[in-house]
Amino acid sequence: MEHSTWVVALWIWVGFLASGSSSIDSLHQAFPIVEPDPGHTKLRLARQGLEIIESIKNPIAAVAVIGPYRSGKSFLLNQLLSLSCYEGFGVGHMRDTKTKGIWVWGLPVELDIDGVKTSVFYLDTEGFESVGKSNVYDDRIFALATVMSSVLIYNLPETIREADISRLSFAVELAEEFYGRVKGQDVAFEPAKLLWLIQRDFLQGKTVQEMVHEALRRIPNTDGNKNIDQVNQIRDSLAIMGDNSTAFSLPQPHLQRTKLCDMKDDELDPTYVKKREQLKELVASVIRPKIVQGKTLNGKEFVAFLEQILEALNKGEIPSTGSLVEVFNKKILEQCLKLYSDMMAKVGLPLSEQSLQEAHERSRVLSMKAFDEQHFGRHHAKKSAMQLEEEMDKVYENIILANKYQSSKLCESLYTRCEDKMDQLQVLRLPSMAKFNAGFLQCNQSFEHECVGPSKTNYEQRMMKMLGKSRTLFIKEYNHRLFNWLVAFSLVMVVVGRFIIKFILIEIGAWIMFIFLETYTRMFWSAETLYYNPVWHFVVATWETLVYNPILDLDRWAIPIILLGAIFILYWRCYGKRKHGSRSLLPLYSNHKGSSTRPRTD
Repeated sequence: MEHSTWVVALWIWVGFLASGSSSIDSLHQAFPIVEPDPGHTKLRLARQGLEIIESIKNPIAAVAVIGPYRSGKSFLLNQLLSLSCYEGFGVGHMRDTKTKGIWVWGLPVELDIDGVKTSVFYLDTEGFESVGKSNVYDDRIFALATVMSSVLIYNLPETIREADISRLSFAVELAEEFYGRVKGQDVAFEPAKLLWLIQRDFLQGKTVQEMVHEALRRIPNTDGNKNIDQVNQIRDSLAIMGDNSTAFSLPQPHLQRTKLCDMKDDELDPTYVKKREQLKELVASVIRPKIVQGKTLNGKEFVAFLEQILEALNKGEIPSTGSLVEVFNKKILEQCLKLYSDMMAKVGLPLSEQSLQEAHERSRVLSMKAFDEQHFGRHHAKKSAMQLEEEMDKVYENIILANKYQSSKLCESLYTRCEDKMDQLQVLRLPSMAKFNAGFLQCNQSFEHECVGPSKTNYEQRMMKMLGKSRTLFIKEYNHRLFNWLVAFSLVMVVVGRFIIKFILIEIGAWIMFIFLETYTRMFWSAETLYYNPVWHFVVATWETLVYNPILDLDRWAIPIILLGAIFILYWRCYGKRKHGSRSLLPLYSNHKGSSTRPRTD
């Protein structure tokens, strides 16, 4: 890298250290960011190294080197960073591996990538197949490096082995899940660029790319061996990575490998130095900021992303693409579930079961569409989609319960209101079948339109029973109360016609009405037969017209009318005769029997 870049970056980090915001003494060294647990089976975060990454505000990119132990990964990283073995990553000359877990070089390289200032970290990983480790641990290291890096350098000494191809099954699954989805589309998540780096002096007349193609060629399997089939499937799947992978060869820098750390460039093989510089340029050309969920990650976001991935890898006994897909889709699932909940919250309860089901289907379809447009993975994402369906069903079940409660509450209120209305109609001062029927119809219609939801059927049955009982009771009492009121009215009119108004026609009409009521109504066996008799029906129709009609409701205005009538009669009796003398327009009773108009004589 250019010396000026290093100077600028160094001054930035010196300023950072001077601010006192970090407990790290010097960034010009390597730090662990992921460590093995005591059992060397799972991984855990190392906070010291993560503090460096968290402080970065720029987009992050990571270059990770993986490969077998004792294959020169740490030396290669130092060469890429232009550092000596004593300055950069520790290089071990002993038989055991030097690097444990995943380490980061503390000083990031600042690059301008497509006009975006990007902080590039270089990561060294623990080698595969070392003594005292489980295969699951190696798989976790490989999986974590594959997911978190922007460029994944697979460092292979001399040749490509079958174990190396098998180990790529995880990268293949990731490519199948993610790369095929985002290729040619808006990038939501881009897997690491895979760089096959083969350190070998002689390729037997073949280019390194030809060597890779040959290694990935299908193995004949005439006997139908399942293991060979599985390996061939991996070979076939690697083809889908296409532009996402490349190959590069690097010759040995010197025959005396144990003395490499003490050698300068002029002591190394010139071919190696030339190829090393080409490798630097190749790596720099393929580096891109890490993109997750459609956006680049800064330091804090990158560390949070790393924590999620590590949790997913440690959760299962064997790291799987499916578990990682779940982590990627977790936030998207929550967003789509919130979208569903928000849309359902806007639906006013209560609703009919059919309307609620239709609202659920509309919201579910829109939420699933949003998930399909944003989710990660193609195959394992089905599990996340099923989980979203289950979560939406749970929310829908709660909404169904809320709808039942709201429906019951509303229908109970309407039922109680109608019940009170029927009770009021039972105690009318002046019984009116027309008024009862109007109230009955109003209650029934308002209940039918306003009561909605799953409780409607149950309350409809209760409503019909209540209205039926009220109607039967009203009809049963109707004739009796009507008869009593008419009898009372006829007797009152007898008194009024004889003693107050003294109008003989009123008195005669009242007596005829009284006699009719006392004789004609006794001719029927029951109130029902009387009710349906044509003559009585005429009486009832006349009564209904007078008592309750669109113009006047006597049940409400009877008392005011009686008071006004009484006032008018009193006024007429007291002041009418004085004003008009003894003259009257009505044929009144005369108290002067045998009187004569002839003049009196002595």
